[in-house]
Amino acid sequence: MASFKDSLPPDLFDETTLVSLASTVAILATAYGLSLWALDRGAPGSHRFLFVWHAFDALIHFILEGSFLYHCFFSWVPLARVSNPLALAPTAHNFLGYTSRAYGPQAGGDNPFARLWMVYAKADRRWAGADLSVISLELLTVFVAGPLACCICYGLARKDPRTNVVMIVTATMELYGGFITFCPEWLTMNNNLDTSNFMYKWVYLVFFNMLWVFIPLYAIWVAVKDIDDAFAARSQNALASKKK
Repeated sequence: MASFKDSLPPDLFDETTLVSLASTVAILATAYGLSLWALDRGAPGSHRFLFVWHAFDALIHFILEGSFLYHCFFSWVPLARVSNPLALAPTAHNFLGYTSRAYGPQAGGDNPFARLWMVYAKADRRWAGADLSVISLELLTVFVAGPLACCICYGLARKDPRTNVVMIVTATMELYGGFITFCPEWLTMNNNLDTSNFMYKWVYLVFFNMLWVFIPLYAIWVAVKDIDDAFAARSQNALASKKK
């Protein structure tokens, strides 16, 4: 037990960290509340779970990841005013046409969303600055995957079978995005990741990111099964028609 405590960061229970984790729980509770409002009581458990997931997914994309993009494009400090620029998370060369600025949540000051991202950046420092790969993925995530997740929620509430197609597309985007996010780190021996303690490695990096692996895989499985059942039903109807 002592060694486990020693592996935790000293600022584990600071105010910003607790607020960050609480905000995630609040978003999940909101997603569940939306499911109670939008779905029939008799909705299948798999559909309710996927509604909650995609509502949670959309809110995370719009609120949290949207705030990350805001700071990447609008929060900056002149490098000339920074005493040790090497201590900053990198900003891509000539980002937005400037070479003398540091962008990202690290330049967001006391903004609560900037502080939230600086907590996560303790585990993956790319999220403190303006990393081109991360920003490129987040643009697709916020402006494409987020609206698609809303469409899925709407489709599940309306019992629209075409929702299965959108669900497969969205899940594939999530899986591809996760791979592109972390593959550069695997190829550089986790240069920007801090896996030195339990919280950063197993909670921030593994748990939170693996949610966007296993649940999209489950969504694909449910959607493919529904589509397969539809084809089977059509085949049975075609056979029944021929026998008449």
